[in-house]
Parts: sequence; C-alpha cells; structure tokens
Amino acid sequence: MSRQKVMGQPTRDAYGDALAELGKENPAVVVVDADVSGSTKSRAFAKAFPDRFFNVGIAEANLIGIAAGLASSGKIPFASSFAAFLVCKTYDQLRMSVANPRLNVKFCGSHSGISLGQDGASQMAIEDLALACSLPGVVVLVPSDAVATKALVRAAAAHEGPVYIRTSRPKSPVIHQPGDAFAIGKARPVQDGRDATIIACGLLVWEALAAADLCAAKGLSVRVLDMHTVKPLDEAAIMAAARETGAIVTAEEHLLDGGLGSRVAHVVTRNIPVPVESIGLNNTYAESGLPEELFERYKLSAPHIAAAVERAVKRK
Repeated sequence: MSRQKVMGQPTRDAYGDALAELGKENPAVVVVDADVSGSTKSRAFAKAFPDRFFNVGIAEANLIGIAAGLASSGKIPFASSFAAFLVCKTYDQLRMSVANPRLNVKFCGSHSGISLGQDGASQMAIEDLALACSLPGVVVLVPSDAVATKALVRAAAAHEGPVYIRTSRPKSPVIHQPGDAFAIGKARPVQDGRDATIIACGLLVWEALAAADLCAAKGLSVRVLDMHTVKPLDEAAIMAAARETGAIVTAEEHLLDGGLGSRVAHVVTRNIPVPVESIGLNNTYAESGLPEELFERYKLSAPHIAAAVERAVKRK
C-alpha cells in the first residue's frame, strides 16, 4: 500500500495565518518578534495590526521580558523567533520571567528540528522540547500540519498560562481535515491498529503513517497517534495503546534525550510495561542538507520507523 503524499502549508505559515485571525477576534492578542517576522510568519499580524506588533530586534532575552510585561498588563502575547534562539538562548528568562510566575505568555519557535535543512546545526533546535518540558507549568505543543497548527494556536490563546508552540520550515504533508477537533493534552488518533502503536509528533506523524503502510505490507496492523501535546501527555491514550497493542514506537524530530520518547517511556514503565522503541536523534547534532536527505541520514524516515515497529513487536 502506498499512501498519497499531498503537501500543504508549512506549519510556520499556518501559525502566521492563525495569529492574524486571532487578532481580528481578540484585541488583547499582541505579537512580539525578534526581527525574523518574515521567517516566523508573524509578519501577517504586523501588517494587519501594526500598533499591536513589537519588533525588539535580535535580542531574544529582551523578547521574553517584554512578552512577560505585556502578559502582566493583561495582554495575550505571542513571542516568536527561531526555536534555537527562542528556547536555547533564553532559558533563564523563560524560567524566571514566564514559568515561575505562570504568566500567560505564548512563545512560538519556528524552524525547529533538522528539517530546517541547509542552514545547519547552529540553527537547528533539537533540544527545545526537553528544555520547554522541563519548565513547570508550561504546555508544549508540536503540530503535525497546517490544520493542527491553526487549531492549536487557538487552543493556546484560550489556555490560561504559558504555552510553547513548535513549528517547522518545510511544507507539511496534509494529515488532518478542516474541522478536526484538537484539545490540549488529548492525542489525536489518525489510524487504528492492533499489533503496535506509533506515537509521533510534528513532521514525523506523516513518516509514522508511511511506516504503518510499510508494516501493513508485512502483515502488521499499526495504530498511529498524533501526540501534538508533548506536555501534558495524553496518558490515557498511551496506556490504552500499551494495553491494546502491546508494543510502542515513538518518533520525533528531536534528541532522544528528554523529548517525546523519554516522556512516553516514563508513562509506560510506570503503568503498563510493554516494549518501547524510540526514533529520534541519537546524541548528535546534524549536518546541513535537504530535509529528506537528513531524515534518511539520521534514521527518522518511514523505513527506519517501520524497522523499529518490527523490533518492538518481536520483543512482546
């Protein structure tokens, strides 16, 4: 079986569109950017609402401080920059100015993971999920396509408290349909199966579906969950997957240390121990290259996920 791959908007573009729509509906929404609004796509909001858009320049720590001040004044700030700069460079500000006081700041890191491609390791955020998840009280969202992004940006705006949204540079394959429901903390099933479950986030949800097709050709029925909320995890969905399919594979465009796989394994071992295999970057930074080349080079592509499913099933 070969699944048709239809390309849609990049999730960073969908983020920009969602912000512009929110701006029309809620005057409390404001946007702060670190001089990369053309790349984060917050520029659409800037054009529509110039008096509610603040470009702080290449000063990410100040970006977080200003967003915190706006939240303290009753606004709903969305602070945007490249994920590597937004999270890795500003961790102390996020910790003390946003997470500690539980301020209502939404921060969006674009150009995440290795799918950034040719720009290289200095701009590839592969530690951001671990860092964001380590902050108490911060919700962490990783949408898989444009539909999910737009829905989750709205969910973030409605949520009272800090939220990190991770978006990507390349076009994203279409997975969800307009009108599909998304809720913070609730995984979205995209395919059912009985022999194993792949739990994925971001661009690897499509790779997980393609892997499930490869497994089907070998007689394995594979469930796929879009775990768009990495924190708080949908523990009920994870435990149901463990109980009903008996084997789990996680897939993420992030380091294996501290990301989705680590968090899922913690739930599984504490509740219903079953074999778990994890797909992600294994203790390395990536080279520069085309996204599809890098996914294959670092074993994030569908064939590698399918092989992990076979390993997990054999361990039952």
